[in-house]
Amino acid sequence: MLPPGDPDCRNGNARRHPYLHGNFAPIDRTLPLTPCAHSGTIPAELAGGQYVRNGGNPATNADLGRDAHWFDGDGMLSGVSFARTCGKENIEPRFVNAYVLTDVLLSSVATPSLQTPILPSIATLVSPATSLLAIFLRIFRTVLLVVLSHLPGSRQAIRKISVANTSVLYHDGRALATCESGPPMRIALPGLETVGWFDGRRAEGEIDADPAEEVFGGDGGILGFMREWTTAHPRVDPDTNELILFHSTFVPPFVRYSVVAGTPRSPHRPEMPLGASMPDALLNSPVPGVSSPKMMHDFGVSLKHTVILDLPLSLDPLNLARNRPVVSYDPSGLARFGVFPRRRPQEVRWFETAACCIFHTANTWDEVSEGGETTAVNMLACRLTSASLVFSAGDIAVPVPVRSTVEKEEEQCRLYYHRFDLSLNVISHQWALSAIPFEFPSVRDDASMASARYIYGCASSSNFGAALGRAVKIDALVKMDALALIARGLRSPPTPVTGCVDMRSVDDVCASTDPTDAIRIFPLPQGWFAQEPRFVPRAQSQGEDDGWLLFYVFDEAQLDPRTGEAPRGAFSELWVLDARDMREVVARVRLPQRVPYGLHGAWFSEAQVATQRPVQSIRSLPEKASCGPKGDQDPGVLWSLWMGLRRWLLVDFLA
Repeated sequence: MLPPGDPDCRNGNARRHPYLHGNFAPIDRTLPLTPCAHSGTIPAELAGGQYVRNGGNPATNADLGRDAHWFDGDGMLSGVSFARTCGKENIEPRFVNAYVLTDVLLSSVATPSLQTPILPSIATLVSPATSLLAIFLRIFRTVLLVVLSHLPGSRQAIRKISVANTSVLYHDGRALATCESGPPMRIALPGLETVGWFDGRRAEGEIDADPAEEVFGGDGGILGFMREWTTAHPRVDPDTNELILFHSTFVPPFVRYSVVAGTPRSPHRPEMPLGASMPDALLNSPVPGVSSPKMMHDFGVSLKHTVILDLPLSLDPLNLARNRPVVSYDPSGLARFGVFPRRRPQEVRWFETAACCIFHTANTWDEVSEGGETTAVNMLACRLTSASLVFSAGDIAVPVPVRSTVEKEEEQCRLYYHRFDLSLNVISHQWALSAIPFEFPSVRDDASMASARYIYGCASSSNFGAALGRAVKIDALVKMDALALIARGLRSPPTPVTGCVDMRSVDDVCASTDPTDAIRIFPLPQGWFAQEPRFVPRAQSQGEDDGWLLFYVFDEAQLDPRTGEAPRGAFSELWVLDARDMREVVARVRLPQRVPYGLHGAWFSEAQVATQRPVQSIRSLPEKASCGPKGDQDPGVLWSLWMGLRRWLLVDFLA
């Protein structure tokens, strides 16, 4: 448990920030592995595995009236472990949640006088109403707090500024929590303890402490500090077990790229026979062609190629000198996609099209000729027609573009198909598969990077443009037969960029009785809302969709009807949905507390949990102890003066 007081119930008369309200509001209780009641039948394939979801949960949040953004907050992991009991015949679900103990969180806990988070809110940085002076002061405060954390009297130095609050994944014996303001953080399953930062070679706290020749960021220093910032959505090759990721920074070359080798698992390609040795890691390789800092959240990775997204959504402190917010979207700009062979970023080819925003890609795969040559790279991604979500998630009015020389597209977020023709150097196809609002996409893990048939994701039954005026909630889960929809589009091509294969709404699809419908939707009961689902395959599955979707749900009937706040006893559930028919919930696990609406999750199999790399130490909360001279030693005048100055800075000047 962290700072006292229930954020759910504070500041009763203050205006409610939509992303600090209801089940978006943070919680302040962490639980060890705790047995849970359940109904239905838990699939045997879940035994020994664990579902974990990441999300921001501000630990220092006394003032709910301050700037805040859904992407802010200290990382909190919420998991359900399916433990084998009674001679491994029964399965007992156990809930656990824990903060990711980053440098920032540990320093915050060690400095209780701070009333607002150490890092400035994304809302502060993106708001057009925030003055240059206000942004400068917030950044100056952060820099000064980081410097102070390295000086005598501090119990926790801030060496990385990541809050590790976005996603989780597994690679080569390590479970990792991610956020693009720093490197991944290793965590331990199933207890969700924090191990330490992963630098591309090893993680802090691991037994193998041999120094590496090169790590994320290179040689260190201020440039190395920024260059180790890593995408929150690394990809793991299901054949080679390589970890592919990029690093986006404020300094040229703006994007660097890394491939971390892993132990091959079950290769299917003739050039990668089982047991073959893997190439060494490729770290910090520049990707040429990006001319300015951008907000890059995700990318595409096929079995042979990588796709970098250079979109007209800038993330540049120098925007302030141009009288623009730090985050600025230009609808008159171009969306650029850089395609290159996995280990040769210097060979990047750039493809250009109409402006858009993409925060998540669903899948990327190659088209290969009979001679083995890649002729095209295909990508499915959730395409937004504006950057409105960046602002609405911070309760900020969407700014009016300074210039707009193109016709404005309707506000939408749809699953789009892009085909990058490597022979003609053109985007030969680009259109939406469905008109349904679609985000948080995922695919069966062992089908990724190839032509997977099914894409799973989240939808809202309300109009997407209207939903942006409030906190967007998920009331429907969607399964799309992407290959069938692409085939329809190829037979009758929609208008490039603005066209759509299937124009039905959520209600239209729900009303369909066609058993072969390419789109299947699971609508949640009235008042219930879900979070991102993850697929778990059935053993010896008979088809790509033969398995289950796991996801958290919350019944908002528990909210106070007067204030809309979640009472202390509110709880969430974990549902297990049959992915074949998208109708039957085969099991429901009642959790001992609620799980706030968060970001991304992952399923960790029993084998992955059992084969984690050994750990020598884990991180822990700082002890309440004096930071001054020990024992009866006289602190001295200089020490007393310094501690007095430090106390004034933290209590009066920077709090």
